[in-house]
Amino acid sequence: MVILIFLGVTAILGVTVGLLVHFLAVGKTFYYQGDFHISGVTHNDNCEYGASQASTDLSKNIETKMSDAFQNSRIYKEYINSQVIKLRPDPNGSSVQLQLTFKFSPAKRQSMKTEIKAILHQILKDNMASWNAVPTSLRLTDISFISIIFYYLEISKANVEILTNNCCGRQANSFIAGNRIVNGKNALVGAWPWQASMQWKGRHYCGASLISSRWLLSAAHCFDTKNNSGDWTANFGTVVNKTYMTQKVQNIIFHENYSRPGVYNDIALVQLAEEVSFTKYVRRICLPEAKMKLSENASAVVTGWGSLYMNGPLPMILQEASVKIIDNKVCNAPHALGGLVTDEMLCAGFMSGKADACQTDSGGPLAYSDSRNVWHLVGIVSWGDGCAKKNKPGVYT
Repeated sequence: MVILIFLGVTAILGVTVGLLVHFLAVGKTFYYQGDFHISGVTHNDNCEYGASQASTDLSKNIETKMSDAFQNSRIYKEYINSQVIKLRPDPNGSSVQLQLTFKFSPAKRQSMKTEIKAILHQILKDNMASWNAVPTSLRLTDISFISIIFYYLEISKANVEILTNNCCGRQANSFIAGNRIVNGKNALVGAWPWQASMQWKGRHYCGASLISSRWLLSAAHCFDTKNNSGDWTANFGTVVNKTYMTQKVQNIIFHENYSRPGVYNDIALVQLAEEVSFTKYVRRICLPEAKMKLSENASAVVTGWGSLYMNGPLPMILQEASVKIIDNKVCNAPHALGGLVTDEMLCAGFMSGKADACQTDSGGPLAYSDSRNVWHLVGIVSWGDGCAKKNKPGVYT
């Protein structure tokens, strides 16, 4: 009995020591929230909405300076990521909220926080003139927590992801665009979390883009002969028949001046019966500022489950393609679309015809990424002359 008790106590002590060594020595992921003040300039943007150009430029500059500073510091091996989450009004200026991620052993927790704060403080001192930053306003909060019996666990990844999930236009995975949706490449899981499959009586019929917790944008022509909202569902996920989430449709609202033939004002709002809970794989896309202008030849991405070629089969996995914005004058040339493209439409693709949307891609997003890799909805797949034909690029609302 004494021997058994001795062996039992020894085993318990061994496991306890092993756990302590593991959790104190093995690298764990830690999350921090940083806040500092900018004097004299008021910003009212957060990641839940599309930011103004001024806020985008400032956030990009802050993120670049932070990344450069940490990657050139003594703790570059522990640094993972940093980003601006919010710019919000504050007395006599704005408050900037940051999220930072590091990986290190819990035994270094206090020294790491001191080092991180020192680096951030120096960044603010170096940019007092350009940002109107106030270094003394810096606050750094460790948003990890202490678990039981003396060892540390990082904050639940799911809890931290809530911050990003509520942001618009953020991908869970970066995309690697293929040549075309026609015979194109599969999208990565989470690359386009705002993409929905609008399914009529259980079959994919059109695409749509999630723009809030309860609303999608799509093309009006998808619904002009099938306008009973009870027949529609919105499915989210990369595989069209294996969804992360399915939502019933409550209401479909057409643009008041939508008309066919000609497909004018081809836009509709789709109201879901219930609010969507944002996750890593279901998020909304940002809406652009009304004054945003896309330059000719700017890159955008079109996504959908449309035909792989004209009258061809439908893919099971979401397809993606990089396309170029084409000036309407070029698109309206006699040898192209012959004046059918109005000011409420835009062309995207290639005059050579190598990339295009196709049938049942209608209603899906044409997405444009800003300098911070935040995606905005700039077009809705509307119409075209065939799929990927020479001199016949796709036309978008």
